[in-house]
Amino acid sequence: MSENQDNENQDNENQDNEDQSFAELFESYNSGMKDDLQIGDRIKGKIISIGKDSVFMDTGTKVDGTVERVELLDGDGNMSFIEGDEIELYVVAIDDHEVRLSKAISGIGGIELLKDAFENAIPVEGKISATCKGGFHVEMLQRRAFCPISQIDVNYTETPEDYVGQTCQFLITQFAEGGRNIIVSRRKLLAKAIEKEKEAFFSTLKAGDFFKGRVTKLMPYGAFVELIPGVEGMVHISELSWSRAEKAEEIVSANDTVLVKVIAVADGEKKNQKKISLSMKQVDTDPWDKVTDNFHPGTKVSGKVTRCMNFGVFVEIAPGIEGLVHISEMSYLKRVINPADVVKAGETVSVMIREVDAKGRRISLSIRDALGDPWLEVPDKFSVGQVIIGILEKKEKFGYFVSLAPGITGLLPKSKFSGAEKPGLIEQLKAGDPIAVTVEEIHPLDRKITLAPGDAKEEGAWKSFAQAAIHAPVSDLAEKLRLAMESKKNK
Repeated sequence: MSENQDNENQDNENQDNEDQSFAELFESYNSGMKDDLQIGDRIKGKIISIGKDSVFMDTGTKVDGTVERVELLDGDGNMSFIEGDEIELYVVAIDDHEVRLSKAISGIGGIELLKDAFENAIPVEGKISATCKGGFHVEMLQRRAFCPISQIDVNYTETPEDYVGQTCQFLITQFAEGGRNIIVSRRKLLAKAIEKEKEAFFSTLKAGDFFKGRVTKLMPYGAFVELIPGVEGMVHISELSWSRAEKAEEIVSANDTVLVKVIAVADGEKKNQKKISLSMKQVDTDPWDKVTDNFHPGTKVSGKVTRCMNFGVFVEIAPGIEGLVHISEMSYLKRVINPADVVKAGETVSVMIREVDAKGRRISLSIRDALGDPWLEVPDKFSVGQVIIGILEKKEKFGYFVSLAPGITGLLPKSKFSGAEKPGLIEQLKAGDPIAVTVEEIHPLDRKITLAPGDAKEEGAWKSFAQAAIHAPVSDLAEKLRLAMESKKNK
C-alpha cells in the first residue's frame, strides 16, 4: 500500500470520527431538551437577552421562549431582571417557532383557555369591575367570574370598594356549567407568594438585623411589628424604649412605622414559622454609656416623677436615665412621711444631682437641695437675743421643738422653762400653738438653734409681743396681740 493510500485512509477515518462525535454531541444536546412542553406548564427559564418589547428566554427546549417585557417591570416601571437571571413562568402558547411565556394568562381568549387555566392551576389576569353580594365581579378573558370577599386578600377586607378597578391575578377554583359559573381566588396566589417570600426571608434572618416595620397590634406585654407581609415579631414592653413604660400605648400606636432590631430568632411550631424577638430601644445606644459625660454631681436638672415608693421617688432626668430621690432628700421644710404627699407620678420636678454611679446604673438625686437649703440664710435672718413668735412643732421630755421659719426649727430645753414669767403657761401649750422664744445660740453648720422663753420675767409679755411682731407676718399679729393681752390679764 502506498503512502498516499495510507494518508487517504487515515483522513477518512478521522472524518468518520468527527461525524460520530458531532452526532453524539447533537444527540446529547437534543436529549437535554424538553420537547414535551404543554400549555399551562410552569418552567424555570434563563434570560438570554432583553429587547425593547420582548425578553427572550432559554426554555430548555429547541425553541426559545419569549415574554412581554412589560410583564417583568417592577412597580416603578423599571426592568427588575438582567441577562442570566432565572425566572419561573407559565407556558401560554406553543408553535414550531416560539414558546410564549407569561406570569399569568391574560388578554383575549376563549373558554377553552380558561378551562385549561383551571385544570392546570395557571393564574389568570382579571379586572375587578364591581362589588356584589358576598364578593366581587371579575372580568377575565371576556368572561365574568365571581371572587368571594374572603378570597380577595390574605387580610380581612374592611373596605371592599377600594379593590374596584384593580387588575390582579387570580386562580380559578371552580369551573362549572361550561364556564357560566366561574369562581376565582386571589388569596391563594398571595398566600403562595407570601410563603415563598417568608422562606427566602427566614433563610437569611439573624439576630442583629435591622428592619423598618409596621405596628400591627398592641398587647399588655408589648407590641407586634410586621417585618414583611405575613411575618411578625414581638417587641416586649421592656424593649420598647429606654424610658420606663407601664403600657405599650405610652410609646407606640397601631400602624406606626418603627425601626426595630432582631435580638433573637427561634423555631416556631409550624414550618416557615419563627418566633422573632425585636427591640426598638436597642436601635439607639444605651443612654447609660454616656451618663458620666452628660450628668455631674452638683448639677440642677428637671425630670419627670415615674414612681412613688415608701422610701422615696424615682425621677427620669433623660430618656432611660432614672435617679432616686430618697425620702430624706425630699424637703428641708417638713418631715416627709409619705413621698406621694409631696409629689405625684407624672409630675415634673427640679432635682439636684448628688452622686452618679455609671457602673451600678444608679443616680442619687435631691429635691430639697434643688429648692435651696433654708439654713444657708439663718445667719442673715436670725441673731442671738432676737425674740421670735414661733410655732410649737413637737413636745419631748427634754424640751420643745419650735418652728421659727419654713425649714428652720429650734429647741427650747425644759431647763429653760424656769426663766419664763409663768412657766406653767408654756407647759400647757399644744403642738401648733404659737410661742414667744428668744434666740440664745446659733450653730448653722450643725443645723442647731437653742432657744429660751421669750417672756423674760422683768420685761413681760408686751415687750415680747412688740419685738416678735417686727419679724412676724401681718396675718399673725391679731393672734399674738390676743396672747399678750391674756398674759397681762393673768398677772
